[in-house]
Amino acid sequence: MLRDVLLGVAVAALAAWVALLVGLLVVRPRGALLTEALRLLPDLLRLLRRLAGDATLPRGVRVRLGLLMAYLAVPIDLIPDFVPVIGYADDAIIVAAVLRAVVRRAGVDAVRRHWPGTEDGFAALCRLTGIRLPDGIRPPDGDRPAAG
Repeated sequence: MLRDVLLGVAVAALAAWVALLVGLLVVRPRGALLTEALRLLPDLLRLLRRLAGDATLPRGVRVRLGLLMAYLAVPIDLIPDFVPVIGYADDAIIVAAVLRAVVRRAGVDAVRRHWPGTEDGFAALCRLTGIRLPDGIRPPDGDRPAAG
């Protein structure tokens, strides 16, 4: 009986892991966007911290961001980091997916206001997350220090 329960839990955990991997493959950035995502990771982490601390954003957004930061802090990943390229890419893919959801709820202005990087970095973030800037709106001024 106990063996059956443990086997069922193990099969369910494996199925959930496979489903998460498939989800990552579906939402992953294509081609050069994945490389951009990896380069932007330090600025993205600062952005997440700033957005999570913004009390003007809806609680659901801040909760998502807090859960994302907890996932990034935990050393256990969906794909181990020792796997070349894709080992670190899972973090970038998950960050991009959460940021897409955050932009839908919080708006582009919140992301622009908290972006710590360069104008080029913000443009890459827009491409990565699918943020569409309103006509006539440009990314933040390039007077901030260069990313990483």
